[in-house]
Amino acid sequence: MTTDFVNAETDSTPSELDLARAEFQRELLSAGILIETDVLGLYGRSGLFEDIIDGIDRVVVAAGPGSAATRLRFPPVFPRTSFERTDYIASFPNLTGAINTFNGSNRDHSQLLADRANGESWDRYLEPTETMLVSAACHPAYAQYTGELPEGGVLLDIYGFCFRHEPAIDPARMQAFRMHEFVTIGDADAAAAHRKKWIERGMGVLGDLGLDATPVIANDPFFGRAGRMLAANQRDENLKTELTVRLYGDLDEGTAIVSSNNHLDHFGKTFDITTANGEVAHSSCVGFGMERIALSLLRTHGLDIAAWPGGVRGHLGL
Repeated sequence: MTTDFVNAETDSTPSELDLARAEFQRELLSAGILIETDVLGLYGRSGLFEDIIDGIDRVVVAAGPGSAATRLRFPPVFPRTSFERTDYIASFPNLTGAINTFNGSNRDHSQLLADRANGESWDRYLEPTETMLVSAACHPAYAQYTGELPEGGVLLDIYGFCFRHEPAIDPARMQAFRMHEFVTIGDADAAAAHRKKWIERGMGVLGDLGLDATPVIANDPFFGRAGRMLAANQRDENLKTELTVRLYGDLDEGTAIVSSNNHLDHFGKTFDITTANGEVAHSSCVGFGMERIALSLLRTHGLDIAAWPGGVRGHLGL
């Protein structure tokens, strides 16, 4: 999985940026900070890496709304019915993760084993289940608020694993990663204010960790021809701001490690959520990419945590 490669994503000769990403991956694996698997972008985590993640989370929680938010934790899978209502498959089919399993007869199982023994594909014997992999930490939450919201809406603290099918050499582009999100569901003004507030607050969190971040107006990676129009609209309306760090110096334009997004009334419509006065609810969220922040710390301050600035280690409790 490591660096003697033609660009695994494009089948082309690797660029300087490709080589820098592969070198960072090799350093992390050699140091035992990440643990290699046979799948690009899928890693085990060392205890040290988890200590860094735990420290980041403490800093994020300290900047958050505290007891004003309802804390929710979901497993990394959620109902297909809820997934359908997010409309994720319409915008990001290439990133989606579905869970399949075997529901066949003994005869079907025998045929599966025979195909497997012959080195043939056996996944044709599997069928979709009622669960999907979570693509954004907040997605399982909206179904809980179908109907009328309480006066003033709701504020949520959500933390969990997410999945995106985008295998890559770059260790900052993992297929499984954690997001800590603060989400508001309420009226349009509340959603807009939440997104704006968390740009500055997110910059404060990253500054405390010694990271040189830049806020950038951005868009989601919508799929296909229609997706280009959605992306343009998202940027034109300034609905998404990413806080980026240049992991690879001048070779790249920056990696998003925090994202603050206004969904407008999208989830209000698809999940039939209304405000206390009967209007379709709006929502917005800020998401802290825990693995990406940890990698930014390692890239910025080095792989020897003992040599990190004392202030940063103090914030992290390391």
